[in-house]
Amino acid sequence: MTYGTLTAALAGFGTGLSLIVAIGAQNAFVLRQGVRRHAVLAVVAICAVSDAALIALGVAGVGAFVTAWPAALTAVGLAGGVFLVGYGVLAARRVLRPVPGAALTAQGAASGSVRGAVLTCLAMTWLNPHVYLDTVLLVGSLAADRGDLRWAFGVGAGLASLTWFAGLGYGARLLSGVLARPSAWRVMDGLVAATMVTMGGLLLARA
Repeated sequence: MTYGTLTAALAGFGTGLSLIVAIGAQNAFVLRQGVRRHAVLAVVAICAVSDAALIALGVAGVGAFVTAWPAALTAVGLAGGVFLVGYGVLAARRVLRPVPGAALTAQGAASGSVRGAVLTCLAMTWLNPHVYLDTVLLVGSLAADRGDLRWAFGVGAGLASLTWFAGLGYGARLLSGVLARPSAWRVMDGLVAATMVTMGGLLLARA
């Protein structure tokens, strides 16, 4: 690996982290799944692979196509906004009417459908228009400035996504002791509800 390739990859890694390390619907969902230790590998894989695919599209120059179809982003924003608000309402319902036994067991296991977690994660990822703006458009345009090293930049951004989601998903289990009580889960669900409803409302307002 040449010095220029390494520099481009590191620049992509830093750019990827700066875009992804923020409080949002997707991160809140990954954090909750990590704390519950439920379908963590599937959720982390979906988030990382989805980002890698979108980054690859951006580096390949698909950003111009996305820009030419603003109506598509509007439609995605509407669908994503409705979905996030609905998910936030369900989280708020858990705060007001907690399910008996919802806290983690001594082994840290939690009930729930893997299929449901996978479908929710896919919706969180692909129904968020910001993910297209960040990965396809922004990362793609920054990668284009690197010329022949654009793919090294894209690989760095993809590795940043993988590192972040893996750390968030598997590192969240460190909070399982704190969240072993139902009251603590109500606080977390309250934060998730606020995040989802806010993000969903913003998407609907901008669509």
